[in-house]
Amino acid sequence: MTLHLTPDELLSTTRAVRRRLDFDRPVPRRLIEECVDLATQAPTGRNRQRWHFLVVTEPARRRAVADIFLRALPLAAGQPLTDRDVWRMNYHAASTERVFDGLRHLVENIHRVPAFVIPAVEGRTDRASAAVQSGTWGSILPAVWSFMFAARARSLGTTWTTAQGPLERELAATLGVPYDDVMLAAFIPLAYTIGTDFKPARRIPRDQVLHWERWK
Repeated sequence: MTLHLTPDELLSTTRAVRRRLDFDRPVPRRLIEECVDLATQAPTGRNRQRWHFLVVTEPARRRAVADIFLRALPLAAGQPLTDRDVWRMNYHAASTERVFDGLRHLVENIHRVPAFVIPAVEGRTDRASAAVQSGTWGSILPAVWSFMFAARARSLGTTWTTAQGPLERELAATLGVPYDDVMLAAFIPLAYTIGTDFKPARRIPRDQVLHWERWK
């Protein structure tokens, strides 16, 4: 049974769920398959359809994957924060604090998540041009976002993480993925949500991100 959400509600309430994941309720394979079916209706560059979705639910394998997640997380280093980044992050300071509080909760309970979804795409972008990178990522990101919408409509919660990055090769080996040919794009915990009453996030004002005709 799917939630009765309008398109606008679905777009504005598909949140990164960390604290409200139900760790004790298994996710039926049927629902995950439905989400993948909808995900693969997303646009894809030149109709190449190079997307893949690895789903991990078997307990021993989940423990192994959770261990990699925990070891990879402290190794992840994104781009340095700019003053503008800090300003945006603190525009609604309570929202940012909730994000990090949720992350701490997820880390403490990652071994309890009933399913991990690891989207992958054929072709690596390690040393690729910007054009190749945009084409490759543009062929997996819309599909993953569609998966997350489909999950939300089925009372499932997701959160996009890139925790696999520092230990991607080890994760690929654990899951039998040919690392030289396939890139693991994300690491997504998946579970039923505790309640379904999610609300739009508080964001910086539109006039900070919308540009007409030229950058001003």
